[in-house]
Amino acid sequence: MALTFTPLHPVIAAACSGVDIGQPLTPEQAATIDAGMDKYAVLVFRQGTPLTTPQQTAFTLNFGEQEPPYTQIQAAGGVRIADPGISDISNLAADGGILARDDRKRLSGLGNQMWHSDSSYKKIPARYSLLCAHVLPPEGGDTQFADMRAAYDMLDARMKARIEDLVCEHSRIFSKGALGIPFTEAELKAFAPVRQRLVRTHRVTGRKSLYLSSHAGRILGMPVAEAQILLRELTEHATQREFVYSHKWRVGDLVMWDNRTTMHRARPYEDAVYPRELRRTTVTDGVPTVEQQLAA
Repeated sequence: MALTFTPLHPVIAAACSGVDIGQPLTPEQAATIDAGMDKYAVLVFRQGTPLTTPQQTAFTLNFGEQEPPYTQIQAAGGVRIADPGISDISNLAADGGILARDDRKRLSGLGNQMWHSDSSYKKIPARYSLLCAHVLPPEGGDTQFADMRAAYDMLDARMKARIEDLVCEHSRIFSKGALGIPFTEAELKAFAPVRQRLVRTHRVTGRKSLYLSSHAGRILGMPVAEAQILLRELTEHATQREFVYSHKWRVGDLVMWDNRTTMHRARPYEDAVYPRELRRTTVTDGVPTVEQQLAA
């Protein structure tokens, strides 16, 4: 069976079929999926059965090196999944129960409901994220994806010229801090702001895109209030319905997206009542968007 892509939205996302991602890929299959990512930015694989951790890791490694471990806000009861290559995107505690309402991991996870790009708070940000659904609530909990390429294309020439060379500071201090979450001294040090270009050019396609995220809190050389207004204006523009695909999850789905050209957010569900468990692997982009030492 040939590997095929079926568009799910006019400008972003496609369903990928004709491949079993639980089995080793051929180089040709991996290259075809990579090309599909360049075109659609979000790919949906409906497997029916969740991938095991070794299967998801093996599939992920077709597309680059996984991100190294980093400081995360943990649940009061400790880590639930010991594998450092897996991000536990769930409302579950280490004992399998639902996290307490005031648990710091739950509160931090609420930040996923803000538009963001994974790992934009790292000097070397993420390339692809791959999220696999294991347990889902009966309703809610969808994930939305916004196409930052199409959003950039629709800006007027004056705005494009204004933002072309701007550099932002990104940090979880800005995103999680907006929720009122306090930080430890170690977290404040680990979450120190990093610098990212506001406009990125795709290394393969040459298309430009906005690089926005709830983690972005400042723009170099601009008063904070002015920067906040500009970032909010751009985010409102970039998340209009015409740029957004909303994914309704099924158990076993794996959704893969390009963090360089998209933003995403989770939608609410009754997280005090129903478990929701998804597991994410992430591929590093390998290079910074700006040379941090030169921007200092």
